[in-house]
Amino acid sequence: MKTAHKTSDKTVARKRRQKRVRAQISGTATRPRLTVFRSNTAIRAQLIDDAKGVTLVSVDSKKIDGKDAGERSGNVAKAFNVGREIAKLAKTKKVETIVFDRAGYAYHGQVKAVADGAREGGLTF
Repeated sequence: MKTAHKTSDKTVARKRRQKRVRAQISGTATRPRLTVFRSNTAIRAQLIDDAKGVTLVSVDSKKIDGKDAGERSGNVAKAFNVGREIAKLAKTKKVETIVFDRAGYAYHGQVKAVADGAREGGLTF
């Protein structure tokens, strides 16, 4: 007999942290929320207007190359380029300032690289 899939303690703890952070921050039309999702295979970023419940733009690392990211390499380079790409797309939507949502992940490695790439791309937060 099959047993139900049990969510790992790590995932439950991240979801708890994510809930805590989301209670404090929210995106608006003038200042949307930049949220990051990290999986084993990719890193994704979205700009979300929580007032309307709409995703403005989104970027996936599977569609981005990891080149031209300075001294960064590997997945961190891809994450940095995701940040730069999301900043470029945000400019087309006339968005300059955002709220950064790390979604319960530690502000380190790939998550930090997305934030650094977005800052280099011209977003302020």
